[in-house]
Amino acid sequence: MSALRDLDANQQVALLFVILFGLLLIVTGIAALRTLRELEGQAQVRYQRFRRELRALWVSAVLFWLAWVSGAPGATLLFVIVSFLAFREYVTLLKTRPSDHRSLILAFFIVLPLQFALVGNRNFDLFSVFIPVYVFLAIPVVSALAGDPERFLERNAKIQWGIMVCVYGLSHAPALLLLDFPRLQGRGAFLVFFLVIVATTAQIAQELASRQLRRRPVARQIDRSFSYRAFGIGVLAAAVVGTALYWITPFKAGQALVMAAIAAASGTLGEFVMRALKKDAGVSHWGNAVSVTGAVGLLDRVAPICFAAPVFFHSVRWYFQYRP
Repeated sequence: MSALRDLDANQQVALLFVILFGLLLIVTGIAALRTLRELEGQAQVRYQRFRRELRALWVSAVLFWLAWVSGAPGATLLFVIVSFLAFREYVTLLKTRPSDHRSLILAFFIVLPLQFALVGNRNFDLFSVFIPVYVFLAIPVVSALAGDPERFLERNAKIQWGIMVCVYGLSHAPALLLLDFPRLQGRGAFLVFFLVIVATTAQIAQELASRQLRRRPVARQIDRSFSYRAFGIGVLAAAVVGTALYWITPFKAGQALVMAAIAAASGTLGEFVMRALKKDAGVSHWGNAVSVTGAVGLLDRVAPICFAAPVFFHSVRWYFQYRP
């Protein structure tokens, strides 16, 4: 542990990626060996699902690495692209009217780049209120000027919600990279890694728990696997993992446990909310969404981060009284 602490920030982050890609290579090798066996029925379905999840992990790891090596400007630009694609995918699930085009143009080509520009310039106070205050007031004004009152509130609420999740939520991920605490400069990548690991752990633990426990779904019409017990087990597992990773963060062990629980709960509930959205749109899972809307499933991957990142970011800023 002392040898790890003697390394500078860049060396520690580099070691982190060596470990991450090493683990992915091992898992990929094991998965490749399984292809030598003939799988049938549910085993084949589960294996194909596992391969898709593993491919998504590789993509996420590579994007995370590119964000680090490209520095703050490159990381911000990378998340701009991810946010744009996620919001585009969200819009494909909406029933929009021609009069909504002005609001969508405003969201895609003005609000989105401005939000990330504020992040890149470390205007944390302004970027925290830009969308919830100014944009939320501007969108219905632009929509009203189009002169179409049909389902006015419903249409604007859907656009505002998409901006909140896909733009505002995701913009907090590169903001974490730009946080520099005293004596811990350049370690923002560790905060992003911490957030992703605890959110992913909570999802996996909840899914496994829901399979083993007797299911008592909270909202059967939305998700039969979501229960309070499985949710609690997922958050607890993420808290334990977060506590074990406290040494890569500015937190002490107890602080890491609380922050991990907050991030895990936010991410899990965010995924649950997005499942409700898909049900409302008539899409049971993203496999159907590909054929119906042209969506590629990116929003399904980043939904937990969209919810967990802003809660985690502002919790860290509030607790440490951080000022850029």
